[in-house]
Amino acid sequence: MMMSKLFLNGLLLAATLGIAGCGGGDLRYATPALEPTVQVASRYRSIEVVEVTLPTYAATEDIFLRQPDGAIEALGPLWADLPARAMTLQLARDLGAITGATVAPEPWPFRGFSDARIDVRFEEMVATTAGQFRIAGQYFVAPETEGDERSGRFSIAQPLPQDPTAAQIAAARGAATLQLAEQIARAALR
Repeated sequence: MMMSKLFLNGLLLAATLGIAGCGGGDLRYATPALEPTVQVASRYRSIEVVEVTLPTYAATEDIFLRQPDGAIEALGPLWADLPARAMTLQLARDLGAITGATVAPEPWPFRGFSDARIDVRFEEMVATTAGQFRIAGQYFVAPETEGDERSGRFSIAQPLPQDPTAAQIAAARGAATLQLAEQIARAALR
């Protein structure tokens, strides 16, 4: 009886350790949700956000850090979601909160078409050891039926400490994306 209890306890311990070892130990970080502090009336009642495009390094699950020599190296921890998907969802959420319009990521989930589409193309999305999280690129707003097509460039930097942690990078990415949503709303949706 005692031997079978020891055997069963040993099996249970081995199974528990085996399951824990299978987890891979990958740490994943999501951007925290931030509340917009501005309200901008939109000329469009409904807006579709096309999935953002990112540089190759920024489109992966890895969180990258640009070194002083310009090399972009994986930090180790991973993003909780694919960056293009996560940033598209955040832009849609933030633009909806800022403008009061119905905003959704592509594909448009409602009947009919949206009044306008927003396409954001990133040239840069990286944290630096110099203390910045940087995003840069272009956005395009295309009305479905009438109105002027608009476009603009953006270059946004959020402060970071030198040699930032993954959690600090995630928070900075969320703040930079919110700032981008505010810029698009002010410059292209009024």
